[in-house]
Amino acid sequence: MLPPTLLTLAAYLCGAIPFGLLIGMAHGVDVRTQGSRNIGATNVGRVVGRKWGYLCLILDVLKGFGPTLAASLWLAGRGDDPRRQALLLLIAVAAVLGHVFPIYLGFRGGKGVATTVGVALGLWPYYTIAMGAALGAYAIVRFTTGMVSVGSLTLAVVFPLALYVYTRLTGLSLTDHWPLQAVAALLGLVIIVRHRENIQRLLRGREHSVRNP
Repeated sequence: MLPPTLLTLAAYLCGAIPFGLLIGMAHGVDVRTQGSRNIGATNVGRVVGRKWGYLCLILDVLKGFGPTLAASLWLAGRGDDPRRQALLLLIAVAAVLGHVFPIYLGFRGGKGVATTVGVALGLWPYYTIAMGAALGAYAIVRFTTGMVSVGSLTLAVVFPLALYVYTRLTGLSLTDHWPLQAVAALLGLVIIVRHRENIQRLLRGREHSVRNP
């Protein structure tokens, strides 16, 4: 089995792949200089085209999903083994931080939403089910307000809350499994912090929307 350090590093390097920038460059565009200047799927769709934004979204989800799913299959042991669980959570965080702080781009990356969705989908069952609820909330808010940022902020808040509710309903001991909740809250906090400029625009009533880009 690969050492935990190498598994974590591999997850970070995978998460750091700037698919949004690569898609833009393939079209002769540096997405870091246009639109919101972000390498995420929303800006790629705005600058390069909607279908390319969807492709970026899928790839950004996969670079979170791939490392966590691979680690889940690779690491031996029971699902409730504290050491195995801690390593899986570390790999999940590494993949998201790779997207947010990519070494390839001077540690200036995206906002982490799609990659957070990816790592959650790769961590069955607690994170996957909680993220399902968060995605439902995202869809409702996103299509009601027409604002991707508001949907993303909603997802960031609902994800750890949904995890808490699910663990209580299933009788999981938070005393023994508190890292699950702590990491979910951390990932949500990362998304919120990375949306600080969007929050400022929202407070000024100047945030971009699908209806009025």
